[in-house]
Amino acid sequence: MTKFYFVRHGQTEWNLERRFQGGHGDSELLPSSYNDMKKVGKFLSEIKFDHIYASPIRRARITAINIAKQLKYKPALSLRSNLAEVGLGAWEGELVANVKEQYASSYDNYRNDLDKFEGKEFGGEGYTKAEARFVRFIKATANNFPESNILIVSHGMELSFGLNGLLKQPRMSIRERGGLTNTSTTILSTTDGENFVIEDWNNTSYLNKKQDDSTTI
Repeated sequence: MTKFYFVRHGQTEWNLERRFQGGHGDSELLPSSYNDMKKVGKFLSEIKFDHIYASPIRRARITAINIAKQLKYKPALSLRSNLAEVGLGAWEGELVANVKEQYASSYDNYRNDLDKFEGKEFGGEGYTKAEARFVRFIKATANNFPESNILIVSHGMELSFGLNGLLKQPRMSIRERGGLTNTSTTILSTTDGENFVIEDWNNTSYLNKKQDDSTTI
């Protein structure tokens, strides 16, 4: 069995300001996020990971590096573009409130009809492509590490789309299941690299702080 531990990166300035970041936008991690990285690292410290894979985008890369410092065992860390955040085109760096007003139809799709969320209206990547690259990478990793624990550090939207693809659920199941919080841990396992089971979802118990719309997507 392969067990994947999926961690969302630490909270950033744009998360706090309620701005979209996307695959090209990238703001500074908050000072408090470094403490949160240490907490998730300690939470995972006794697990023997065979490898760590992270998005190459700075906020995820730094999160992965800081988590790795807390681990008892010291696995190699590799960066993979298939774990990068969903490209959001003109939305990147924009306040959520402004996007909701200026791209009303697309934003409504994002919140209420993900089957239509393909990004063409704002130059974004869209659900289908973002999900496919993530799923492809995770399934390949499961086949390469059939009896292992693997740590994945990625982004809120990419994890939401990708995990849903691994679970083979309708797209709007994302809203029903609940969001993913900064420096949360979600665990999925697989015995065949094709079918995945939820072991834990959006665990933030070790952070010991209240979450809100600025921390959870």
